[in-house]
Amino acid sequence: MDKTDDSHLVERRLDSREVYQGHFLRVHKDRVALPDGSTSTREFIRHPGAVMIVPLLADGRLLMERQYRYPMGRVMLEFPAGKLDAGEDPLACGQRELTEETGYSAAEWAYAGVLHNAIAYSDEGIHIYFARGLVQGAQHLDEGEFLELVAHTPAELDALAARGELTDAKSLIGLLWLQRWQQGAWPLRWQAA
Repeated sequence: MDKTDDSHLVERRLDSREVYQGHFLRVHKDRVALPDGSTSTREFIRHPGAVMIVPLLADGRLLMERQYRYPMGRVMLEFPAGKLDAGEDPLACGQRELTEETGYSAAEWAYAGVLHNAIAYSDEGIHIYFARGLVQGAQHLDEGEFLELVAHTPAELDALAARGELTDAKSLIGLLWLQRWQQGAWPLRWQAA
């Protein structure tokens, strides 16, 4: 990305107020000065961040979850993921979430990058990790968490995405990253757990 002078695009906060604070989301409404000198408002969500894991099974399939997502009103297919706790290291969060949600632990981990899934109305960043050398153990789901584990080949996931059946943004990015890594275009640096 070109790091030229972006001052002609930058909005400046004039004032800010928190209009809602929930368990982990905070909604803000800010008044901003636009680059042309006029003013406007921006409503957005502050989110503590999250981690998504792309778990690679030994047979080449990917470990996924099917979980009911209330805002969507349906069961969604997605990679395991979870919210960062305050001050938590993203790798530690990924390891914790993989074990809690799936029961699996991984011998090796690779950090891919971060994605910002809703930049127009949220500051959430989701760290993407790949995990391999999986060993099955016991799930430790959070109270009120219900999900089903499934495994799909990359080709099956690609077909689900093409048909519009896999629509979760983070999982689509995980699939893209997997494909680019397998093609040798986007390297991953593996480290022992």
